[in-house]
Amino acid sequence: MKVSDLNTSEYGSYYKKYINSVSTETMLMEGFKLGEHQVLKFFKSIPKDKLEYRYEPEKWSIKEVLQHIIDTERVFMYRCFRIARHDTKPLMGYEQDDYIAPSKANIKSLGELIEEYQAVRLNFIVLLKSLNDDDLRCMGTASETPMSARAAAFIVLGHERHHIEVVKQRYL
Repeated sequence: MKVSDLNTSEYGSYYKKYINSVSTETMLMEGFKLGEHQVLKFFKSIPKDKLEYRYEPEKWSIKEVLQHIIDTERVFMYRCFRIARHDTKPLMGYEQDDYIAPSKANIKSLGELIEEYQAVRLNFIVLLKSLNDDDLRCMGTASETPMSARAAAFIVLGHERHHIEVVKQRYL
């Protein structure tokens, strides 16, 4: 299953920027494995003295950006799971800024954040392995817009790429 298999009716317009940042030829499972490699390589390459840097006082630190990537993957894995299991109850959105302070990302070491990221990624990969193409095509509602299980998964790949680009442009 490739990104190009997605129809725009499978996700809300807000998520288009994430879907469009993933190559149309990206296969779902390979994308998750390659994405993990890219995220780990990128965040491990950042100098330790930059990890708590904010380009503006109210913006997240680099550690908080990584925590946000982790938390968003958790949310979208749950969405993917519920939708793939044919759960048609609408799923609420989440306010990403409300999650940052309680995460205490800045007191975690980079190693702890990486361990957390790897655990969440492995969990999502195992979930995806348990789903077939029909499960992934299931439609539900998340954040008041239609969403397929496979769109929830592909959005994760584009979301992490988006934030890596933001860190490159504004933090480093």
